Amino acid sequence: MSMAVTRRPTRKDHVPKRRRPPSSQSPRADATSQPDIVTPPAGSLPGRVVRAFGLWHEVRLEDRTLLCTMRGLLKRRRQRTDIVAVGDQVWVTDLGGDEGVIEAVEPRTRVLARTARNTDDVEQVILANLDQALFVFAVHDPEPHVRMLDRFLILAELQGLPARIAANKIDLDNPPGHAAELFCPYTGAYPIHYVSVRSGAGLNDLRAALAGRVTAVAGPSGVGKSSLLNALHPDGDRTIGDISEATGKGRHTTTATRLYEIGPATFVADTPGMRALAMHAVDADRLPGCFPELRPYLDQCFYPDCTHVIEAGCAVREAVGAGAIPLLRYESYVALRTGDEVRQ
Repeated sequence: MSMAVTRRPTRKDHVPKRRRPPSSQSPRADATSQPDIVTPPAGSLPGRVVRAFGLWHEVRLEDRTLLCTMRGLLKRRRQRTDIVAVGDQVWVTDLGGDEGVIEAVEPRTRVLARTARNTDDVEQVILANLDQALFVFAVHDPEPHVRMLDRFLILAELQGLPARIAANKIDLDNPPGHAAELFCPYTGAYPIHYVSVRSGAGLNDLRAALAGRVTAVAGPSGVGKSSLLNALHPDGDRTIGDISEATGKGRHTTTATRLYEIGPATFVADTPGMRALAMHAVDADRLPGCFPELRPYLDQCFYPDCTHVIEAGCAVREAVGAGAIPLLRYESYVALRTGDEVRQ
């Protein structure tokens, strides 16, 4: 693919559509919906919701965990978001017998959410108050699918969520150096951790990167997420799945979002494994900003409505030709931009 431009185009070569010029800044997530706040009563205790099922919520306090329901006043308030979600910081009253009642919910700093089924304005919170995402992919068994990784990263960018990549099973790297070559295109934009549960390689550095934060862990099934979390927190005892010999894909071992405390003020969210990731439609104008490698060049193109796919005078294409943008990442952008996964 040649990126050279033989002449600088003129305005007569192209009639731009009336569209908003792309921004060189990272796309901002929409403001998170907030549950109504009730002032906590005297004597209530601060905690964090680590698990939700039905009307019950497990709330982790400083020294113990309580099984809680919501105070009726909270439940009676009409919401366009979940009243209480995993990750919420709440105030509870201890009722004894390891049970309690949630009295109030603190404002959320950030949410990972989706639109509730059969609605267009009701938010379903997957995880609240998260600080970063860790996307786990295996070096081998199953083979890594970088297009799926790109979709995960786009979702994180749309949420304004810092992301890390864990290349797991590094002990299976064969031939040696294959993993580094595979994940090299991401090194300029995202921290990458090469780890192995079997050998312990990279685990200490990963623990340090997670310390003091709430991290959402996601990735395809079978890549070793549960094994990795068990290694980071041996007391968690998460179920470990296996790999289907017929498909090479993993079998699910997690069915709902759950927070695990793996250190002081350090939580990881074990999210459900996925056999395939269907990326929600993304506005075409927002997609370029979801690739950090492209952002420095977006406001340098000759045409304000440049798609960065075929236009002459495109600073992005010129940067690719000069080696400033990894070709693999650019090809992923083009595939998404020209495919059915982008809303025009």
